[in-house]
Amino acid sequence: MKPDKQDVLQLVIALFTLISSLERAKRHKQQAGILDLLQIIASRPGVNPSEIAAELDLNQSSITRKVRTLEDAGHVAVVANQQDRRSCRITLTSKGQDELKRLTEIGLGRFAKFVENWDAEEVRSLARLLSKLEQSKGEVAQHEKHPGGRRWQH
Repeated sequence: MKPDKQDVLQLVIALFTLISSLERAKRHKQQAGILDLLQIIASRPGVNPSEIAAELDLNQSSITRKVRTLEDAGHVAVVANQQDRRSCRITLTSKGQDELKRLTEIGLGRFAKFVENWDAEEVRSLARLLSKLEQSKGEVAQHEKHPGGRRWQH
């Protein structure tokens, strides 16, 4: 049985409420915003600020400030990009890896509290369904992707 409009509306409301809450937490808890940045740098050593800005959908100047703060704290190393002297490459230091681990543990502990009264199967089901939603979203986006170039060329 396919979901009707009311089912989809309830899903959208629940997701937007959750997303809004998580975004608010990132703005008010500096550690949450830093965790995103550290995760990207850890997953892509040598990443440049513009790539981080694109991934987080933030202005590059705000990324530059955050990276500078992380560098001052000894969490990242910033070196000149040999291919483009106007840019730099960012990698996590061992101190940064420790901070990433610490912040991840805090986050996991927090989420564990959110679901401490749930059955393990409920947690697994939500994780599976959220992954399925993300995959479906990607498939729809790919299908709707407009070809490049000028419209009159198609």
